[in-house]
Amino acid sequence: MQKRSGVNKFLNHSAAHVAGAFLAMGSWAVFANSGHPLPDMLLAGLVQGTLSGLITLVMKKCLEALSAQFAGGPAPVSIMAPPLMVCSVSTAVLVGVHALAGTPEILATIAVPASVALTYAIIYSYSLWHQRKGSEGKVPA
Repeated sequence: MQKRSGVNKFLNHSAAHVAGAFLAMGSWAVFANSGHPLPDMLLAGLVQGTLSGLITLVMKKCLEALSAQFAGGPAPVSIMAPPLMVCSVSTAVLVGVHALAGTPEILATIAVPASVALTYAIIYSYSLWHQRKGSEGKVPA
C-alpha cells in the first residue's frame, strides 16, 4: 500500500474543497462588485464564499441521492435531472441570499459560481450513470 503525502491527504479532504470554493468564488464576487464601495464588495465576497463552501459540501451528496432515484430512467433523464434539480435549488439560494445581503451585482456575482457548479454537477452525474451502467454489465450507448 502506497503512503499518501500530506499534500494529497489535504487535497482529498472536504475542508480543502470548501476552502478552495470559498477563496475562488468569494474572490470572484469581490471582483464582480468592484465598481461599488469596498464594504459592498467585501460583503458580496464573504456571502458568495460562504455559500460556495456550503454548496460544495452538500452538492455531491445530493447528486448521489438523486442519481439513485433516477437510475431506472432513460439516460438523458438519469444524467441531466439530478444536476438540473440541484443547481436550480442552489441558484435560487444564491439569488435569495445575495438579495437579502444587498449585493449590488447579483447576476455578475453568481454567474461564474453557478456555471462552475452546473458543469461539475453534469460531469459528476454522468460519471455516476457510467459507473452504474458498468456495474450492471451494460455498455453505455
